[in-house]
Amino acid sequence: MQTMSSISYILLLCLISTTNARDPTREALEVTIGIGNGSKVSKSSKACNLPLKLSCQLPGTHLANQVFKFADQRLGLIYPVIQKFKSLITSDPLGITQTWVGSDICSYKGFYCDNPPDNKSAIAVASIDFNGFQLSAPSLDGFLDQLPDIALFHANSNNFSGSLSSNIAKLRYLYELDISNNRFSGPFPDAVLNMPGLTFLDIRFNFFTGSVPSQIFTQNLDALFLNNNDLMIQLPDNIGYTHIFYLTLANNKFNGPLPRTIFKAFTSLAEVLLLNDQLTGCIPYEIGLLKEAVVFDAGNNQLTGHLPFSLACLENLEQLNFAGNLLYGAVPEVVCELGKLVNLSLSDNYFIHVGPLCRILIERGALDVRNNCIPDLPFQRSVEDCANFFAHPRFCPRMWSYNYILCHHFPYTSLIPEVAPSP
Repeated sequence: MQTMSSISYILLLCLISTTNARDPTREALEVTIGIGNGSKVSKSSKACNLPLKLSCQLPGTHLANQVFKFADQRLGLIYPVIQKFKSLITSDPLGITQTWVGSDICSYKGFYCDNPPDNKSAIAVASIDFNGFQLSAPSLDGFLDQLPDIALFHANSNNFSGSLSSNIAKLRYLYELDISNNRFSGPFPDAVLNMPGLTFLDIRFNFFTGSVPSQIFTQNLDALFLNNNDLMIQLPDNIGYTHIFYLTLANNKFNGPLPRTIFKAFTSLAEVLLLNDQLTGCIPYEIGLLKEAVVFDAGNNQLTGHLPFSLACLENLEQLNFAGNLLYGAVPEVVCELGKLVNLSLSDNYFIHVGPLCRILIERGALDVRNNCIPDLPFQRSVEDCANFFAHPRFCPRMWSYNYILCHHFPYTSLIPEVAPSP
């Protein structure tokens, strides 16, 4: 079986190397294929003794008797895959592909070899890191999906385009996929839903469109970066059952209210980025569960209602942004008293009051409440604008829960109910 596989590969290599050849005087290419460590061939197989040598026309060069010896058959089988992809690259300003020559694939820039899980004595391409190479190609189809032993594929900051082939679901070892900051388009790559081993998915800063399947939030992912595409979904309730540690959804078209369960799922997140989406509704008091959050950014949405007092539980919070929403009422003093808070942006809302602690932050430049409805502060909305907003009352469910503080060590706890709000 190995012999037949090698012969098939050699025939394919010959076909590729003679494609577009026009000059019959060109020299011959001699290819030697190894069959891996410890492989033996029966003496009775006189016609197929290995290593094999094959002569075929070599297009575009006059090098004679060039011998390709691959360290392992797995490398020999993907050699034509790499060379075909190389021929599709339309721009290579850093000269990366100039290293993609010869049989030592493990020395190609961006390619890394290791022993595959199914055969510790074999050698295969296990990782690809094209980060920052600035390569341009119309597609990764026929390349990424044809690397059967790949475990990590990182290709951010290139100019790859097209969509992702459904065949990537067949890559049984792939657990990190980063194609961020490229020009990919089309629908969300549903193939990743059939990849239970995938733990890291980064498709941000591309042009993916359409809906995001809710199943993605219950995948076995540690990191999911979807920001800066044109994706849309109403955040599903099952997002509360995710164990994702790093999640960004910003700069898309995610809509609907924030599920109360979302904050329980995000308790370990240091950054929660929901800005520039289309989120609506009120902010649940469960936001106080984000005890590890350093940055929370939900600016430029359509959130409304009061700021929950439970924000006072976010002791590690340094940046909080709710600018550009439809929030109103008083800015809670307990929020302005957060010890690590460096930047609190509440501009372009409809707040009507700030207390003495918050005014200290304004003086320090740490709190921005411009373009609100606070009568005695400068740079506020017009009276007419504020009157039009409050002429159409907006109500939130469980209004009393907005005074509830989850952490009982806070000094204001005695002023609010001791019992947690009912679901």
